Amino acid sequence: MTPPLNPLSGTELETRREHVAGRLLESSARHSFDPITEVDWDAPLVEGLPFMPFERMSLYGTELWEGLTHAQRVELSKHEFASGMQVGLWFELILMQLLARYAYDLDPRSSHAQYALTELGDETRHSIMFARAADKLGVPHYKPARLTHELSRLAKATMGGPSMFGAVLVAEETTDRMQRVMMDDENIQPLLRQVNRIHVIEEARHVRFARDEVVHRMAGMNVVSREFHRHVCAVISFMIIDSMIDPRVYTSVGISPREGRAAALANPHYQDTRRWMAEKITAFLRENGLIGGPSTAIWKRAYLI
Repeated sequence: MTPPLNPLSGTELETRREHVAGRLLESSARHSFDPITEVDWDAPLVEGLPFMPFERMSLYGTELWEGLTHAQRVELSKHEFASGMQVGLWFELILMQLLARYAYDLDPRSSHAQYALTELGDETRHSIMFARAADKLGVPHYKPARLTHELSRLAKATMGGPSMFGAVLVAEETTDRMQRVMMDDENIQPLLRQVNRIHVIEEARHVRFARDEVVHRMAGMNVVSREFHRHVCAVISFMIIDSMIDPRVYTSVGISPREGRAAALANPHYQDTRRWMAEKITAFLRENGLIGGPSTAIWKRAYLI
């Protein structure tokens, strides 16, 4: 993990940011993918093969889970993964607007600005990839709750600074943890392994960019600003993780949304899965001061720490 840095002078900060962005631009030139051609969209799904690891599903280990047949578990895995993927698409639409607004104030000649625009292009392709995958799976349009959707209009128009990058990292690194496990698992649907591999490779650059911003923006921050960004990051992170599974997924196996969601939130296995997905990023955010103080309770309530 990256240790907290001492505050840098403006020139030193700009030099370091340009160096990091330059390396990321080089990596983007070498390792970027077009999902339209890189994913075999015409290949049939493999009957009976799960769409995500059973042990990472929200109902795993519950009485409801024990009452499901193997075929029902496979079906639910398709819907749970599709929900997380489409919520990821929703968040990437928010991220694209944040990146465009962030780049608005940058010198477009700089590598830093050009990498922000490059990442915006990556996220556009990812969103199309997720949309095509959802269509291929034949699932409903899963999405966050209406209130979360509407409140996010305010967040994407006003968020900035380390809390913005911290929340982005929570969204990216929690999904990345799951996708890294899935992309090499031969027991998972090949189509999703292809989708996950593309996303993991390109997201590694996005994570490096955002982590660097958190480190430098938190260094030397005063107490009042730090507590403000801690609370914003905690609240947005809670909304992200709590939206990953649309309760409507449970109707795919005959379970009511209310019953399924209640069982999932009370499920120790699922709580552990949330913490497992978040453990790398929460350690980083705590180390750099974005987790701490009163807002820590929000992270605990979300089962992220």
